[in-house]
Amino acid sequence: MFSASFSSISRCLIVLAMMAGTALGQAKPAAAILPSSFSGWRLEAQTVKSGSDPAAVDPSDFPVLKEYGFADSETATYRHNGREIEIKAARFNDASGAFGAFTYYVQSQMRVETIGDAGASNNSRILFYKGNILVDVTLPQETAAPAAELHSLAEALPRPKGNLAVLPTLTRNLPEQSRLRNTSRYIVGPEALARLAVPIPAQLVDFSKSPEIVMAKYRTSVGESTLTIVGYPTPQIARERMTAMQSASLGGGPFYFKRSGPFVAAVNGSIPADEAQSLLASVNYAADVTWNQPTKIPQEDRAGFIVALVLLCVIAVLAALIFGFAFGGFRILISRLFPNKVFDRPESVDFIRLNLK
Repeated sequence: MFSASFSSISRCLIVLAMMAGTALGQAKPAAAILPSSFSGWRLEAQTVKSGSDPAAVDPSDFPVLKEYGFADSETATYRHNGREIEIKAARFNDASGAFGAFTYYVQSQMRVETIGDAGASNNSRILFYKGNILVDVTLPQETAAPAAELHSLAEALPRPKGNLAVLPTLTRNLPEQSRLRNTSRYIVGPEALARLAVPIPAQLVDFSKSPEIVMAKYRTSVGESTLTIVGYPTPQIARERMTAMQSASLGGGPFYFKRSGPFVAAVNGSIPADEAQSLLASVNYAADVTWNQPTKIPQEDRAGFIVALVLLCVIAVLAALIFGFAFGGFRILISRLFPNKVFDRPESVDFIRLNLK
């Protein structure tokens, strides 16, 4: 009986091991980004290009894409009634990355579009983001893609789940009044900081402290000014960094600084002192218990599950064998040391009989 059971268990383990090997040999492909069609536009399969190299998306600014958490991209051509458009989609690890990349690429002269979560356009280009995907649509001069059709494209894009879809909250602290259109920027690394000409250099911001930065331009009575807000994890870090910024010799001044909780706000440019103080007064930290730190959603790992199951079966069988031999050996040892006293007592002793009348 024991031999038959052990043989069955062995066959089970062999089958599970074969399944684990098969699962490990199958690499899980990345999910597609662009839909096969939307609003009559059909994807030309032979034009699809996908990959995980940010340099293929933007050869000059690919370090910035890395900072925003670039994951993969897909480019394809769509056709509809003789019209043709090229669509480039970049997927990021979370919605904050797509939002940051959108603010990096959007230009002040673009028109604001209500496509996806936010959009902008000029005569030959439409840029928008939806969730963690940034979409760049290139239009030939004779081609027009109505916003309604691109709304359908935005809705067909895959969506991130959980807190991966949460946008950064620091941007809410940029005042709306007098802010110039399409000048808001969200920055998380030194490459974007330098290329967007943020007036505070990276060594003073100190990215080892895990800051995030928002910047925007404002119209003043004498020209334009820049408001920069640097958010740090704690007020103590913000206080130390603001002291370093105030002590530094910065170009583009004069500078006006303010600290509010973990925020350091700085205004510079063509702006009178009273207007600068008024702009700074509108930046105030308000504690908001919001979970906005992105985490990765656990991916289904079938191969890992099968391997763990095989290991569990092996451990269970070994434990059963060890405890079985230990118990059997203990019985044999006790029977030899104390014959007919513990395990091999006479049958009359094994039962308690009450002669009740």
